Amino acid sequence: MSVSVFDLFKIGIGPSSSHTVGPMRAAFSYIKELREIQLLESITRIEIILYGSLSSTGIGHATDKAVLLGLMGFDPETINIENSNFLLTQLSESNILHLNGTHPISFNYRQDLVLIDMPLAYHPNAMTIKAFSIENTELYINTYYSVGGGFILDKSQINCNLTPQENFEIAYPFKSAHELLELCKEHNLSISEIMLENEKFWRSEEEINQKILEIWQVMQDCIQNGLKHEGILPGGLNVKRRAKKIYQKLKDKKNSNLIVTTFSAMEWVNLFALAVNEENAAGGRVVTAPTNGAAGIIPAVLYYYTTFSQSISEEKIVKFFLSAAAVGILCKLNASISGAEVGCQGEVGSACAMAAAGLAEILDGTPAQVEHAAEIGLEHNLGLTCDPVGGLVQIPCIERNAIAAVKAINAAQMALHDNGEHFISLDKVILTMKATGKDMSDKYKETSKGGLAVNAIEC
Repeated sequence: MSVSVFDLFKIGIGPSSSHTVGPMRAAFSYIKELREIQLLESITRIEIILYGSLSSTGIGHATDKAVLLGLMGFDPETINIENSNFLLTQLSESNILHLNGTHPISFNYRQDLVLIDMPLAYHPNAMTIKAFSIENTELYINTYYSVGGGFILDKSQINCNLTPQENFEIAYPFKSAHELLELCKEHNLSISEIMLENEKFWRSEEEINQKILEIWQVMQDCIQNGLKHEGILPGGLNVKRRAKKIYQKLKDKKNSNLIVTTFSAMEWVNLFALAVNEENAAGGRVVTAPTNGAAGIIPAVLYYYTTFSQSISEEKIVKFFLSAAAVGILCKLNASISGAEVGCQGEVGSACAMAAAGLAEILDGTPAQVEHAAEIGLEHNLGLTCDPVGGLVQIPCIERNAIAAVKAINAAQMALHDNGEHFISLDKVILTMKATGKDMSDKYKETSKGGLAVNAIEC
């Protein structure tokens, strides 16, 4: 196990971690490479080639804009969203792209942005960037793969069979839920404690806690922004933002001293998830959890707990994220968190399992109960397709997060009513997700060529 909590939870922008955050990080990395080999000033033209899913739904996911912003020297975590929109408008009017924000070159959308529907062999989300001299000689080329959740690998890492942070000697390495539970039993530690010790390889405990709380603050800000904003989401589907209107209705109901029922509790969870994913669809600042398409599930569950619980603390928030990340790591290592690889079961399914695990942990669940909660959350998302209408992270993505958030709470509650013993293990469900994704037709893997994406248009 060599994936950090902060690989899974990354601050970025909407609407997609694999189609927006990953490509921006790739382009940002490309510019860094150009600076290192001192070629930046020699470039007069850039060609961007998007393959497979990045080609099929890239425009709807703002992949083209993300790559251009990355080439301008912006990264997803720190980019000023309002300023970036101004720069993109300026680029479209002038056809001048400022590499690294300093080196101007001409850029023609029709000629320099190439869409190739066929995927490359390694992964459906692939892109190549080529740099040319004034004589039109190719100076530098690299190919990147956006493998889900904002993770990127370039051609050299693929050829060397490397993954980010591989072979680090963490305190308690595990590659399966079974190994994780055995470590908990052997050392008398909770899942969050195991994860904390592993994270200390990279950071001090104080830094870990601070960074988790910073991520949680961004999630809370995203919810609050979603509750304030209204109007029509971009992209052409004319989807209305609903969170603000629903929020007002729920506040009125709460202020009227009506008894809080199970139904109204679900409404609040739904609301928080809708708020996040509407912000994501609008290109706002979000946290991959573990992806943008599934970004609303984990914050909705934790925000509901912190809003209505009397026993919340920073310690519990940290435990929530650590336990959730343990499950996300297992999904990534043994299957995928990429909708382009395994469908939405890899995004929403993984996020549901992660949220269920985090909630079970802070409700004093045993390691076995936490694993059981994650298993329930993932099992009942198996086979979930990724078929966004119009290639936008709106329909069915926004509502799907709300449904999965409620499902995560239900999964945690069911697991806590038992002693942790159950028939199907989390490991088996993760392997099933991988096998199901392999069997799933490519038209259900973030290409918008099947399912709702087709039938909605035909209707």
